[in-house]
Amino acid sequence: MGSVQVADHKVSEEMKDDYSLDRVPRDQRKMGWFSITNITFGIATAIFYFQMGSVMALQFGAINAIISSIYAIIVAGILGTFIAYLSAKSGMNVNLLSRGGGFGYIGASLTSFIYATNFIMYCAFEGLILVSAIHTFFPALPEWALIIFFGSIVIPLNWFGIKQLDKLQKWSLPIFGIFLVAAIIMSFYKPSIYEGAFWTYMPEGVQMGGQALLLCIGMHHGIMGLTALLSSDYARFLKPKDIKLGSFAIGFIPQIFCFGVMGGLGIWFGVRLGEPNPGVYIVLLLGIGGALFTMLTQLRINVTNIYSSSLSLSNFFENIFKFTPGRRFWVVVSGLVAIGLMLGGIVDHLDTAMTFQGVFLLAWAAILVTDAMIVKKLLKIGPRYYEARHEFLYKWNPVGVVSLVISSGLGTIAALGYMGSFLQSTAAFFAAILAAILTVILAISTKGKYYSKGTPTDIPKEDYIA
Repeated sequence: MGSVQVADHKVSEEMKDDYSLDRVPRDQRKMGWFSITNITFGIATAIFYFQMGSVMALQFGAINAIISSIYAIIVAGILGTFIAYLSAKSGMNVNLLSRGGGFGYIGASLTSFIYATNFIMYCAFEGLILVSAIHTFFPALPEWALIIFFGSIVIPLNWFGIKQLDKLQKWSLPIFGIFLVAAIIMSFYKPSIYEGAFWTYMPEGVQMGGQALLLCIGMHHGIMGLTALLSSDYARFLKPKDIKLGSFAIGFIPQIFCFGVMGGLGIWFGVRLGEPNPGVYIVLLLGIGGALFTMLTQLRINVTNIYSSSLSLSNFFENIFKFTPGRRFWVVVSGLVAIGLMLGGIVDHLDTAMTFQGVFLLAWAAILVTDAMIVKKLLKIGPRYYEARHEFLYKWNPVGVVSLVISSGLGTIAALGYMGSFLQSTAAFFAAILAAILTVILAISTKGKYYSKGTPTDIPKEDYIA
């Protein structure tokens, strides 16, 4: 009986350690920057980045894909560094930061819900890449059974939260590295479809720069906001002494790997093998090992997708409905919804969803960074700290809510082509710039009135960002 109580206590402690509805206390911020950066590699090692690189190179030319990848590293890296810093400094993820960072506690819940659906959608997309690779080798196994199996397996892998994720990513990273090196070596033994240097590949009728480059940048915008915002879910556990180095590492290193290493290899594989689908060419290079490699990478990213969606759903339902069943409940819900999306073929509409997500997420990231660095720090408007508790917050803060609605609305219209071809390809960047400008204008015009309706006395001075 005593051992059962000890086990139950340990489980409840592990659940509590995720702090899905409150800031992480300073004495619980114990993780080194290397451990947190390693966890974020779960998303950085996704085969999705291979696919982006391959598709961009084959459709728009290798050099345009390379230039766009450098742009993505710089912009997402800068945003990710700022957001990791704010998260580490306050002990909050972006869902909680948004409450006191310009949105109010109901306004922030809207961002939480869209953020959660984003991760669930990507979980479904990544899961289908895995299912198609396994189905290629074992066609006798029905796809629906593979979807249910691989969709379900991420639920127990998420059961114990941040500590379990750290162990999973740490132990699986070397195996991932071995498979990756093997794929690169094997690619040298396959005769290249293209005879020149891979970076010189250009489809007929396509030129360096211009519309082709803008289309590559537009594709990158669909994912850049996600990789920047994701860092906050883990940076909140960073040791206070590691904040400066850690924020830079957590913000930039995954972006370099996402868009530089994985995206760059996707360009290389795509041009050499003349194939845009990594589910095909990884199996072509490694045989059954390719199917295992795909399984490893997709499970690595999907545990981070489910973790982040569970935190966002916890925030949304606690804010709107006062429903707090715990993060594990939302892990199960997220997993089941992702399975439903895979079985329903909803990811056939991924392009449309990614367009809106890219606009929304980049605008949201721009608002958080502008609110912190310009409104709070430079203009000294509103409190110099972040607060997530309802009793100290207004339901709505027009600074963030209005900025996000207008910028993401106009950004979506631009992305659909109603504002010309240039803004169509740069819609997310356009939305982010517009969101930043509106944030400053609205903060000045409202004089920071809607940021706080009380002054807490229990926030450590070290958590202040200005």
